[in-house]
Amino acid sequence: MTSSSDHIHTGEILSDRLDDARVYEGVRTRRVLAFCIDYLIVGLLMIPFAIVIAILGVLTLGLGWVLFGVLFPVVALFYIWYTLGSPSQATVGMRMMNIRLERLDGGRVEGALAVLHSVLFWAGNALLTPFILLATLFLDRKRAVHDLLLGTVVARTDR
Repeated sequence: MTSSSDHIHTGEILSDRLDDARVYEGVRTRRVLAFCIDYLIVGLLMIPFAIVIAILGVLTLGLGWVLFGVLFPVVALFYIWYTLGSPSQATVGMRMMNIRLERLDGGRVEGALAVLHSVLFWAGNALLTPFILLATLFLDRKRAVHDLLLGTVVARTDR
């Protein structure tokens, strides 16, 4: 059991670390590379589900093929919930790039916040195209718009 003073102390340590500019060096590039790795992983994870849907489509005389329309979002959101919402607070790609998603208030990134983070990212891309990434050039701590809205930051784990 932790006391409130332990939480404050942990929050202060996190805040001190997140105030250090070195934890953001190269984050933008690492974040883009992590996204590419994760996109590939989600694509590979879709293969067995696509096979099941194809078989289901044949068995239902084509009706099951409607599920192809939601295949990518469902697999991607489950992947995000399972990885980014885990205690490591990072997807496989993020772990490979030594970065993780952190809350500025020192709290843990849970599955629901991880999914909301991803949904806001895709919504921002749908509205503003990939130019949404330009915000990282101007916002503090190289945050994207969805990070700003959710009070999160992507920081290096090796600093």
